Amino acid sequence: MVWDVCSWRNMGPLICLETTLTGNRYLSIRSDHLHSFMPMVHSDGLGEFQQDNATPHASRVATKWLQEHSSEFRHFHWPPKSPEMNIIEDIRDALLHAVEKRSPPPRTPVDLWTVLKDEWYQLPPRHLQTLVESMPHRVAGLLCVRGGPTRY
Repeated sequence: MVWDVCSWRNMGPLICLETTLTGNRYLSIRSDHLHSFMPMVHSDGLGEFQQDNATPHASRVATKWLQEHSSEFRHFHWPPKSPEMNIIEDIRDALLHAVEKRSPPPRTPVDLWTVLKDEWYQLPPRHLQTLVESMPHRVAGLLCVRGGPTRY
């Protein structure tokens, strides 16, 4: 499993998760990686952090951390049961397709991790921008179906 972050312009770090993600592990990742990434790509403080409602993301410790750091960047409040709103899923699909096209394919976990990192940082910025630009349509679609499944 991996944790990742990106912005309009940049791919952030891709972090390999060796074990199950808990609230405390997630907090550590956010503290170590998100906290430094957001000011780097949004020096104006207008960056909006988006995550879904996965259990570690919604844990008390992770929620408290977001509240404590609310002056440093904004947090997009996630609609319940709306995974299709998360552009990172589209990015991960593109990453998977790139890995599947590799010849020869990765054969070991170490090879896979190397290929994942290589492909992650090669994703074109325009791909990210197209996904970010799709957010108003995604939100409108979600509102139309009153929080139900959408085509995204």
